[in-house]
Formats: sequence, C-alpha cells, structure tokens
Amino acid sequence: MLRNRENGSLRKEDIGKSVQLVGWVHTRRNFGSMVFVDLRDCSGLVQLVIQEEDIPEVKDIRSEYVLQVEGKVALRKDSNPKLETGDIEVLVSKMCVLNTAKTTPFPIKDDCDSLEETRLQYRYLDLKRPILQKNLMLRAKVKSVARRVLEEEGFLEVDTPTLARSTPEGARDYLVPSRIYPGKFWALPQSPQIYKQLCMIAGLDKYYQIARCYRDEDLRADRQPEFNQIDIEMSFADEEDIFAVVEKLMKTIWQETKGIDLKTPFKRISYFDSLNRFGCDKPDLRFGNEIQNVKDIFSKSDFVGFQEGLSVKGVIGALYFENVADKYSRKTLDQLQEFVRHGFGVKALAYLKKENNAYTGSIRKVISEEELKSLDERLQVQNNGLIFIISGIKNHSLSALGALRVRLGKELNLVPKGENDHFVWITDFPMFEYSEEEQRWVATHHPFTAIREQDIPYMTSNPERVLSRAYDLVLNGYELLSGSIRIHDQALQAKVFEAIGLTLEQAKEKFGFFLEAFQYGAPPHGGVGIGLERLVMCLAGTDNIRDVVAFPTTNSSMDLMSQSPNVVDTKQLDILGIAVKEEK
Repeated sequence: MLRNRENGSLRKEDIGKSVQLVGWVHTRRNFGSMVFVDLRDCSGLVQLVIQEEDIPEVKDIRSEYVLQVEGKVALRKDSNPKLETGDIEVLVSKMCVLNTAKTTPFPIKDDCDSLEETRLQYRYLDLKRPILQKNLMLRAKVKSVARRVLEEEGFLEVDTPTLARSTPEGARDYLVPSRIYPGKFWALPQSPQIYKQLCMIAGLDKYYQIARCYRDEDLRADRQPEFNQIDIEMSFADEEDIFAVVEKLMKTIWQETKGIDLKTPFKRISYFDSLNRFGCDKPDLRFGNEIQNVKDIFSKSDFVGFQEGLSVKGVIGALYFENVADKYSRKTLDQLQEFVRHGFGVKALAYLKKENNAYTGSIRKVISEEELKSLDERLQVQNNGLIFIISGIKNHSLSALGALRVRLGKELNLVPKGENDHFVWITDFPMFEYSEEEQRWVATHHPFTAIREQDIPYMTSNPERVLSRAYDLVLNGYELLSGSIRIHDQALQAKVFEAIGLTLEQAKEKFGFFLEAFQYGAPPHGGVGIGLERLVMCLAGTDNIRDVVAFPTTNSSMDLMSQSPNVVDTKQLDILGIAVKEEK
C-alpha cells in the first residue's frame, strides 16, 4: 500500500508512530533549510516538516504535486486550532514525487474568489476544495440514511426506466430519438410519477428509489436540468401516514448529519393562509414581518392608488419593519419600487416612515388622520419604523409583498444567528387554476391528484373553490418536496378530465396505458418526491445548488468543462433521420 493512514486522521494519540502518507501539496513554506508542507487528501490536511539537507528534492515541489512520504508523528510546537490535525506534525524521513502538476488557474482553497465560470470550466480542480468534498460526503450520507430508514419502514427500492414515453407534465421533456423507429422519440423522465403509481397497481405496496430526473426549463440558483429525487409511494395510505414517514426520514437525517433533534410533527399551514401571510407557498418561518391585510382600514378612501385594491379581487397589504427607517434613503426606496414594479407587475410601492412620533412618506398626504391612527395601532409601529403598502389585484400584490419580505429579511439580517431550521407542511392547494393562454381550467399539480371529498360536487360548477389533497414540505423558504394522494377511482378521474376540458378519448390519447392500468383494481395510494440536491443544499448551508452537485451546469444549462451540449457528426444525425434547422 502507498499509505497506512489518512492525513486527516492523525491526532495526539499517534505521536511517536511511523506513518506512510500520500496526497497533494496544499501549501509549502520555506524557513531556511526547513520546509513546511501541508499535505492534503480527502480526509483533510496534515503538516509535514522536511529538512532540505536530508531530502534535497523538496526544493522543487510545488502546489498540487502528488507526494508519498514516510515519517514519524511528533507534537507540534505551536498548535493550529483551525485544523483537526493542528496538535501534531509529521517529521519526514523519505519522500517520493508521484506526479508533478501545472500551476492551477485558481487557488485550491475554500475562500476562493475566482469567477464561478472559471471554476466550472476546471471543475475537477474545483472539486479539490475541502468544502465541496465535504458537501459531496454529506450528499452520500443523506442517500445512505434515506435508504436505511425507508427499508426499515418496509419500502422496496425499484428502478424505473430512464427512456420512457413523453407525457404532458409541467416542464418540457428532453427527447431521445430512436434509431430503430425513425421519427419516434423517447423522453427522459421528469419524474417517475407514472411508473411509481403503476408499482402500486402492481401490488408492491411501498416503493422508493433515488431517481434521476430531467426537466428542460429555465434554470436558477436552486435548480439544475438533471437532478435526483428521493421518490416515495405508498398504497393504502393517507396524508398522515405519508407525513409520518417523511418526518421520521427528516428527523433521522438531521440527527445523523447535524446532530440536531428536530421536533415533530412539523407545523402545517394551508396554501391560502400561507399566501395571505407570506405572499407565497414556500414561506421562510425563521423571521416574522408577516403581510398584514389593511384593506378594511382604507375601505372609505378615495385615493386613486387604493381603488384596485378595494375591488372584489383586490387587496391592500402592508409590511412593517421596526427600527430601520433611517437605513432606507430615497434612492434605496426607489430601488425597491423598481423591484416590485418590474418583477411582479404591481403599479406602485407606497411607504411610510415614523420618526419622532410623526409620519412621512409617499402617501402621507393622501391618507386621513383616522386611517393613519388605525394603521399605527394595527401594526404597533414604533419610532424609526418603516411601513410598505401595495394595493392591487390580490395574487400579484401578495407575491410582490412576499418577495419584498424575503429580500428585506436578507438585507436586514432578520434571521437570528444559530436559528434552527423551520419545516412547514403546506396543504389544501387549489385543484384547478385558470389558464388565460388556453382559456380553460387546468390542473394545478397534475390531473391525477385526489380531491377533498367535500369539494367533489363543485368540480364543474365552481372549480375555483375545489381543493386538492396535495402538499409540499418547505424548509427555510425552499420547497423540499411535493406530493399528493392520488385518484384511484375511475369515475372521479373522468370527472376531473371533464372539469379541465378533456374528453375520455383525449385523455386516453395523452395517457394511454396508464389509464388502462386503473381498470385493474388500483388501490388508494399517495406519495412524495423529495429533491435531493435542494435537501443537501439546505443541510450544507449554501444557496447555490451547484455547490452540492459534482459536475453541474451553468444557469444557461451549459457544461463549461466538457463544452456540452455540442454539435454531433452529420452521420449520426443521418442514421437517426434528423435534420437540424438553421436558427434565423
């Protein structure tokens, strides 16, 4: 063997022991004839002490050279508390250079400030950074815990196809052409949704897999075109059964990776309650500053800016932040104005400041003393307090207020340091939403989501009031999973298709074999899909999903390291019967 110990494993207890180590030169420092080298492997760093008179070739080594050394563990005179091996060092008696290395395009260290594009181009070098290796180890740990917990609960791991039929789901499919059947295509699965439900019809009872999924959609900091999902489905289960399994899984993951004992059961908030209080369906509960409905306070106002908010479909919402008025100048307030107007389509962001028990602001002159007093009492405003108000169509206004709340929460550091993670179930999603583009009602999640029994009579007469049995689990403002109880009754499924304007023939054309399978005794069932990368991202304390993916793409879905996607040989296209249209 080239080594008998890992570098990061050495401690005071090993003083006096002879060791063989391998690794990369992290740093080197010369002190006369004595050379100090930090040798790095996957387990960590250890300091080597090398005498140039004993090993002359040490003068030639550089960063990222690969070394094998032999030596004896000794007590370090000045310990380094930042290193786990900081109490010891290795006095080297023999050294072998296993390989040399070019100068890297950026330093291999955690606090690297090089451009992300450069680090992605040389991702194999970026992955040498200890923080990224730690994240990948955390990811592997999460997968290991998930498998163990689910198998203890009686779940069976089942692999489902990667090459599948294209079905109408949320995002665009990645298509794979068939050579054997010219003109026909497979689709890479957006999720194993159909297959896991077929597993329930097949009587497998409890299914799981860590599934690879693909979606051709616009990217962002917490999304990649291909991702992994801890996929779960259960027969003869309701929401409580599924919530219990997921909460046990999360509790175990947090205990074994962070040493934190989560309190269960998790909090629950209905979709509309979340929308009214936080402006979104993925609230960050680590800080307050909830949206306040102040429509009643201004019910008699003739101010033109409030009229849309006072309509039946409107809202007048307010956010209050204490002791921050002096931090926001006219310039910064104008920046917030642009943020909500261009990002969310609202007409204006009004504000009021309370200083020396007097109010100033953009709407001070157009609201009455009575309205101001009611607002002051409702929000319990203190001196140096800042109020934001948006009036308009309900959904747009609440979304803008919710985004503003999150932005100011970050700007003002409203999340207390050391604040525990806050999980919350979001329940009772609307079953249908109206598509202006298609001029019809469509399924909010997918048309196989079960409906609350008391809402079934209203599916065609009043689809807006129908709530589904869908649910999300949210952590600190991130959606960790989405799931639902599924429809297993054929008659109810036909009514849902009718509500969204699909005939049974059209539904069969879209979903084919899947609907046929439900004619053979489908059991009641439900499940979830947990986003693995997003889960690990939250555990690792990063807001960039690329930090927990070994070889990620950019926000424009480009792999800078391999320069893909890229063109292929014309012969390959000819074999597949594909012609590429020139982009105009």
